[in-house]
Amino acid sequence: MTSPVVVFDLDGTLIDTATDLVTTINYTIGTAGLAPVTYEDLTFLVGQGARTMIERAFSMRGESIDEARLTELMGVFVEHYRAGMPGESTPYPGVIAAMERLSGAGYKLAVCTNKMESLAVRLLDGLGLSGHFAAVTGGDTFPVRKPDARHLTETIARAGGTLGGSVMIGDSVNDIMAARNANVPSIAVPFGYSDVPVAELSPGRIITHYDELTPGLVKELTSA
Repeated sequence: MTSPVVVFDLDGTLIDTATDLVTTINYTIGTAGLAPVTYEDLTFLVGQGARTMIERAFSMRGESIDEARLTELMGVFVEHYRAGMPGESTPYPGVIAAMERLSGAGYKLAVCTNKMESLAVRLLDGLGLSGHFAAVTGGDTFPVRKPDARHLTETIARAGGTLGGSVMIGDSVNDIMAARNANVPSIAVPFGYSDVPVAELSPGRIITHYDELTPGLVKELTSA
């Protein structure tokens, strides 16, 4: 039976991963002699996966990096991050209760993240959250990734859902643009890693706590 899908971004939306991401990127670039980044830098670094994080960290330090070195450091990043999971990462307050409300109302749930799929799955497994989701897709699951609409539409399809009635929840421009490109309503959260205020992204709605994420809100957005 097909159902509408509520699709969550992962980092900065479903789970607060900031501490572990900063620790791992600093370990990675530290092996190349670069000065560490800070939590405030995350809004610039996060959003397009680990490979882009490394490239941007080098750029922040005024350093260039060739493809071979980037591939090498990508391996360092993934090994360090995977070994530490779930680390200090934790679901945002109220999100588990919100997911249970939505599931109880007949919605399927999915994750659509630009993080590598294997890392996303491992993180969700480590936090005991995987059972909530009909599908988990990452930045390497398909030939495209957010903000390409197909990353979102294929995630919904993989969850066995329908576009009609579905919604995307995220914290950054990639999430809101993917939803817009797919003609799917969006909900933004302001507590993630966006480099601009989420109101500037013109989402369908902004919620400041997951207590506000109800079946009624999703139905209101999707029937407008």
